[in-house]
Amino acid sequence: MRLINRRPGPPAVAALAALPFVAVALIYASASAARRAENPQDRLLPAPAQILDTAGRLLFEPDRRTGDILFWIDTAVSLQRLGLGVGIAALTGLVIGLAIGLLPLARAGLASFVEVLSLIPPLAVLPILFLLLGLGETAKVALIAIGITPFLIRDMAGRTAEIPPEQIVKAQTLGASSLAIALRVALPQVMPRLIQSVRLALGPAWLFLIAAEAIASEAGLGYRIFLVRRFLAMDVILVYVAWITLLAFLIDRLLRYASRRFFPWAETA
Repeated sequence: MRLINRRPGPPAVAALAALPFVAVALIYASASAARRAENPQDRLLPAPAQILDTAGRLLFEPDRRTGDILFWIDTAVSLQRLGLGVGIAALTGLVIGLAIGLLPLARAGLASFVEVLSLIPPLAVLPILFLLLGLGETAKVALIAIGITPFLIRDMAGRTAEIPPEQIVKAQTLGASSLAIALRVALPQVMPRLIQSVRLALGPAWLFLIAAEAIASEAGLGYRIFLVRRFLAMDVILVYVAWITLLAFLIDRLLRYASRRFFPWAETA
């Protein structure tokens, strides 16, 4: 049997999925042990046991000064910023994308403009946002929204344009207005694509969030990582990085579940 036709069973799938994680863990443990053998005070690659101890301290021990568990405060603050930014971007991308995909006037007036906006590096406008909006929450949320909105608009517009013209013509024949066509014909078909697009945009959204928090913030996951880096606290940094990765994975799984739950006919991944 050709290799391209061989499909693993469930046990093999689980083993193959776990293999890269086990390999990375073994490589890290070996590198950490080698560095600590040369220098017991090495802080660049802390031992796995030290990382676990740090994780327990961060998750459960309150701060001596404030009495709060800073880990969970950072998580809540970052998730709030991320949720607002992605939510605003998704709504904007959906509305403008539908307009560009359905209305020739909107396509003529906005398509080129959105294309140019998508070429601007979002991090390059971060100083401008801080100058215009201050160092508060608005600038951080705006960076996330600005960073991913052009991509969502273009993806929504492209998916809307793929709707068979026959459906638009039939809806008009039955007396549907432009708004009714957008809500009753186009919207149900682009919503699954919107969820998939948001899943793809989560990576850049996290990047913009951490960058904004690192530059100007008093709480947040990115803020904490860049705060402790000056002390070479790699055990804390690795815990936060692992937690961000886990959060991103869980949010992605949640969106995938929502797509399968509400749009099973469109879910292929």
